[in-house]
This record gives sequence, structure tokens and C-alpha cells, in this order.
Amino acid sequence: MRRIEELAAISEDTEGVTRTFGTPAFLAGSALVRSWMENSGLETRLDNIGNVRGRLVSHNPNAKTFVLASHIDTVVNAGKYDGPLGVLLGLDMLEQLIAQQVELPFHIELIAFSDEEGVRFHTTYLGSKVVAGSFDPGLLAKQDDNGLTLADAISMMGGHLGHLAADAIPAPNWLGYFEVHIEQGPVLWERQIPVALVTAIAGQQRIELTWCGMAGHAGTVPMGMRRDALAGVAEFVLLVEEFGRKHQHELVATVGKLDVRHAASNVIPGEVVCSLDLRSADAARLQVAYEELRALTEALAARRGLELHWHLIQYTPPVACDAGMNTLLAQAIADSGHEVVALVSGAGHDAVPISAVAPATMLFVRCFEGISHNPLERVELADLAATLPVTDRFLSLLIASH
Repeated sequence: MRRIEELAAISEDTEGVTRTFGTPAFLAGSALVRSWMENSGLETRLDNIGNVRGRLVSHNPNAKTFVLASHIDTVVNAGKYDGPLGVLLGLDMLEQLIAQQVELPFHIELIAFSDEEGVRFHTTYLGSKVVAGSFDPGLLAKQDDNGLTLADAISMMGGHLGHLAADAIPAPNWLGYFEVHIEQGPVLWERQIPVALVTAIAGQQRIELTWCGMAGHAGTVPMGMRRDALAGVAEFVLLVEEFGRKHQHELVATVGKLDVRHAASNVIPGEVVCSLDLRSADAARLQVAYEELRALTEALAARRGLELHWHLIQYTPPVACDAGMNTLLAQAIADSGHEVVALVSGAGHDAVPISAVAPATMLFVRCFEGISHNPLERVELADLAATLPVTDRFLSLLIASH
């Protein structure tokens, strides 16, 4: 908990915690985490996408690698636990193995991923995609709000663009992947249970919509003759909310970003850009909802005389956690005296790209009222203390099985 507080003190601003990919605050946080890894006896390095990586080596040089990981980047005005909890708890797990001089049948690598949230370049999983070998070089041309490209940011961090592929762990070398994360939902809090087994991660689609109407003088254009882009978006936001409520047992839908171009109090908005985030654990339902919402939105735009540009930014299919790994984790939860609660994660995690190359499992830890992406985000000390025996037991079961 002291480490979590110390890392949280490193931020781009004084309200909440903000450490976005490649910023001075992010680099300072990375350096701190790396120093903790080094002081614990791990072999450390910073790879070319900015992941902090610490390795505990097996006596068998040909052994496969098991990865413990989460991320240390944040959203804007974030909490302290989303991401760092998993990294620092993983470090604690390895410190226990070192102290006990456990002979490892496989290598263990602890990774603090550099960019899970995707705030700066409107991407997600940059760090974990590099480690999984699925990084898309086409992303290097993406720009942040200041016009700086991802390629520029990587170079400014000291990374080499030509070496990104070499930072991947080859698929045959993976033994598995384990990520601990706060639930970011209220189920565990309401049921007063400290941990849960994650069975799947919902798929998601992120869309950027540009609405074009006609800018005009707020005092001279009659109400019936306007093509107000912002009024159209306002109706769209309510449409999305209604759609989400109607299908709430299958999906969630959110408009979280709004940009009124050339905004002024005395100008009718002529162009507005907004986001749409659509998520479901059912791949077929996600696709159907996507098409239904697109049709409803295009009809709305046509009725209001607005030009609509619909751009799919990201599609991530739902992911099922590995049955074998989940069996071990469920046993560890039960052995530690807790009810085995199975949950589907509505939030995305680095386990998504990693699951394409390795058996992945996740453990959720209860957080205060399910609040996340918010300075009020909190994990109770008692819940963290209850988590430690579960993670240690899981790792001992995994070692014993190999």
C-alpha cells in the first residue's frame, strides 16, 4: 500500500492521478517501478514501447515463461489502483518466492505495461500488444492532441521502432498469464467478498462520429431553419442511453467524449465530434447492436439534415479466460477460505491481446462501491490482505503442477 501511494504521488496534475503514455510523469513512474524490481533482485529492462520488465529466471534455460502483469498508465484524473495494484502485487509475489528460495520450473516475468488505457493516442493495449507480437505498425502514424506521432513519442522515450517486434515473447515460449485487477464494478462490494474469478472479458467497439451541420449566427438564423450539429448529438446521446437501458442485460453503451468545433456562445454549432463505446460479452449480440445503433443514428442525422461520418476506431472481440488456469485459480480462492465467485469483466484488460498467444487468467479484487477511473477509487487494506494468500497459493499450485 505504501508503494501504491508513492506511485500515485507521481502525476501530471494535482487532482487525482494522471500518467499518460510517454509523458514525464509516466517516465518517472516507470523509473520508480523499475527501481523496486531491481531492489527485489529481478533482472530488469525497459523495452522499446516503454514496458518495465523484471525477470526471475528458472534453473532450466529452456523453460517457458509465465507472465504476471498489469499496467501503470492511467486515464485522466484517475484513481490509484487501476493497473498499479496488479503490478505491485505481482512484485510482492516474486519477493516471496525469492525470500523462500523457491526453485522455479519456469521463468517468471513481471511486466508493467506502458499503455493499456489508450488516452494519449486513442489506442489501447500498446504495451501488451508488443509483448504478444500483435502490435500494428500502422499505429505509429497516429497523433496525439498536439500533433506528435506515436513514432515520435516512442523515440523520445528512448525506444527503437525497428526493435519493437523483438520485444515480443514468442508464442511457443509462453506458459501462461496472470493479471490481478480491481473489479471496477459493485458486485464484490455489495456481496462483501474480497476476490472473484474472471471467466471472460467483454468485447468492445469504439466509434468516432463526426456530425456536420451549418454554423450560423445565434441571433439571426430562425429556429426552424437551423442545422444544429450539437442538437443532433444531444438527441443521439439520449438515443444511446435508451438503447443501452432497453438491452441492459446484454450490453452497455456510452457516449463519453464530445468536441464542439469552433465553439462560441453566439454561434450555432456546425460540427461536433463524439464517441460511442459499445460492449458485450456476446460477440454476435455486439455486432447486431452495432448495426442497429448505426441505422438508428443515420436515420436521426438524415431527419435533422446533418451529414454523418461514422468511423470504427477499435473492435475487440470478447475473450474467454483459460479453463485450465481458471481451475487452478478457483482452487486457490477456495483453499484460502473464500467463496468462488465468477464474473465477466465489462472493462478491457491487457489479458485480451495476451490471450491470443497464452493461457490467461484474471483475479478481481473488491474496490470501494465499485468506483473506478475516479479519484475515489479505493481498495480496503483488509481486502488486499485477503488477496495475498490467494495469489501466493495460485502460484504455488502452478509451480507444483510443473
